[in-house]
Amino acid sequence: MEIRVQSIKFNADQKLLDFVDKKVGKITKYYEDVIMTEVVLSLLSSYENKNVKMRVFIPGNELVVERNAVTFEDAIIDCIAVLKDLLVTAKEKRFK
Repeated sequence: MEIRVQSIKFNADQKLLDFVDKKVGKITKYYEDVIMTEVVLSLLSSYENKNVKMRVFIPGNELVVERNAVTFEDAIIDCIAVLKDLLVTAKEKRFK
């Protein structure tokens, strides 16, 4: 699976990029046929100003999840939790 990370309005440090790779890399255990994942990290002007948008491409479909949090790590973890449920549901529908 390919993971693309894009940071908007800031430069992501290597620690954050490694965190993204570690967490996003685990989603293949919920759906093995994930083609690619795009992660967009951006800053907003509100209190919960860290925004994470994940697009997961699976055969015949695309899943999109977007979350805001105080830290990028929290937003990434929230996205992964939602994606886990979406991927399990997509896998069950596909292999029914």
